[in-house]
Amino acid sequence: MADPALDASRTQVARQVAHWAAAAERLRNLDEMASSQAWAGLESYLGISVRRHLTGVVDRLLGQAAVLRAELETAETGQALELVRRHVLAFTRRYLRAEITVDFYTDAIQTRTSPRIAGLLRACDTLAYRSLAQALDRLDRPTPIVLSYVDTGLGASILKAGLRLWDGASESPAAAIKIARHNLLRPTALIHEAGHQFAHACAWTEELATALRRDLPPGAAEPWAGWASEVAADAFAFVHTGYASVAALHDVVTGETVDVHRVIPGDPHPPAYLRVLLGVQMCRTCYGAGPWDDLAEAWIAAHPVRDTAPGTDAFLRDCLPVLAEVVRLSIDTPMKAFAGRSLSALVPPARAHPKALDDLERRLGPALYNSMHWIWTEALRLLALTGLRVATQPGRASETLRVQEEWMLRLGAAVPAA
Repeated sequence: MADPALDASRTQVARQVAHWAAAAERLRNLDEMASSQAWAGLESYLGISVRRHLTGVVDRLLGQAAVLRAELETAETGQALELVRRHVLAFTRRYLRAEITVDFYTDAIQTRTSPRIAGLLRACDTLAYRSLAQALDRLDRPTPIVLSYVDTGLGASILKAGLRLWDGASESPAAAIKIARHNLLRPTALIHEAGHQFAHACAWTEELATALRRDLPPGAAEPWAGWASEVAADAFAFVHTGYASVAALHDVVTGETVDVHRVIPGDPHPPAYLRVLLGVQMCRTCYGAGPWDDLAEAWIAAHPVRDTAPGTDAFLRDCLPVLAEVVRLSIDTPMKAFAGRSLSALVPPARAHPKALDDLERRLGPALYNSMHWIWTEALRLLALTGLRVATQPGRASETLRVQEEWMLRLGAAVPAA
C-alpha cells in the first residue's frame, strides 16, 4: 500500500540528489571554467599536472554521487530516507569544498587572458621555479612546479604546493603564486612568495624561529621569532634579487605613519617600519654602503618613531637594535634545514650586488636582454638588475620597464629571442 508521506519525502530527497549529482558532473568540464586559450597559456607540463589533479578531485566527487544515488534507490523506509537526506547534506558540503578547489585553479588560469599576459605569467612561473630549484637542488630536494596568476591588490600571496586543499582529500599540485597586477613588471614579490615554499620544503621557518628566540635579547626575541616566516621569505628574495626586493617592498608597504608603525598581535609580518629597515640591513651587511642608505634615511625621516602611539615606540626601539643579528641568523648562520650550510652558501647574495649586476650588463651587452641563452641562464639576475635600475633611476623607469617586459616575454616564449 502506498505511503503518501514516504512518497513525498522520497520526491524531495530525490530532487536534491539529482541536483547535486548534476552539479558535480558539470564540474568535469574544466574548459568551461577556464577558456581553452587560457589553458593553452600554460606550459604543457603545468597544464597536464593541474588538469589531472582537478579531474581527480571531480572524479572522487562523482564517485560519492554514485553512492548517494544507490542509497536512494534502495531506501524503502522513512528511516532509510532520512539517512539519505543527511548524506545529501554531507555531499553538499563536499561539493562546495571541491568547487572551491576547482574554482581557485581555474580562476588563476583564466587570468592568462591574452598572449602577452600569458607570456609574462609563464616568465613568472620560470622565475619562481628557478629561484626554488637553485636552492633545493643543492639540498637534493624536489622542486615543485609553479602556477603564477595576476590579481588585484597591493601584495602577493601563495598557496604552497603540498598543502591540503579545500576538498579535504587532495594536496596542492603546484605552488600557486599571486602577483599583484601593479607589480607584474617588478615581480620580486614573486621570489618572496617562493621563499615561503622553500622554507616549507625544508622546515626552515621553525629552525629560524628557534634561533631568533635563543640568540636575541629579551624584548626582541619573541617578536622576531613570531615573524620568522616573513623574515625567511624576505631573506630568500634578497639573496636572489638584492636591493630590488627591498625597494619594491618599500613601495608596497609605505603608507601613513600610523600604519607603518602598527603592530598587529599574531600577524606574521613585522611592522612595515621594521621590515623595510631589515631589508636595508641585509644590503648593508652583504654590500656595505649604497643607495639603500638614502632609502633608510628618507624612511626614518618620514616615519619617526617619536610619532607613534604610546607603547609602540618602546616596542620598536627594542626591536631595532637587533637588525644586524636577525640578518646574521637568517642569511649567514648554518642551519640543519640546509644540511649544515647557510642560506648565503646556497644562494650567494654577492651575485645580486649592484657592482656584479653592472659587470654582468657590461660584459654581455645587448645579448643579456636578447639572447634566449642568457635570458634563461641569468633570469633572476636580470630581475635584480632591472629592479635595481627602477629603484635608483626612477626618471628612466618607463624605459627600464619596457626592457623588463621584452625580456620577460622572451622568457615566457611570447616573442622570439634574437
